[in-house]
Amino acid sequence: MTGKHTWAIPEGYIPEESTGPEPEMESHESVCVLNATGEDATLEITIYFTDREPVGPYEKTVPANRTRHFRYNEFEEPEEVPTGEDFASVIESDVPVVCQHTRLDSRQAENALLSTMAYPGE
Repeated sequence: MTGKHTWAIPEGYIPEESTGPEPEMESHESVCVLNATGEDATLEITIYFTDREPVGPYEKTVPANRTRHFRYNEFEEPEEVPTGEDFASVIESDVPVVCQHTRLDSRQAENALLSTMAYPGE
């Protein structure tokens, strides 16, 4: 079986500004999740900050044998993830999944894209 139940992304930052057309070129952080199982994955994402208590869980679903990309700047409940502030996240799933972290920084016309694998727990 591919994946783990717990993943950590210690790096997070949503730039406050963007250039180019939205939503495609809006600066954002995202977690890309692959669910290669035959069951829907229910995710709980908790956000950690430098100087305040964690927020979450944000609940997301990835259907069986599918992938989904979740932009942190689109998270609303229990509260929006702030821009211009460092954060980290832990993703917990009820079935094994694979997670990757991506950031699009479009503050300048010369865009920057960063992508790395999340850290698998357990």
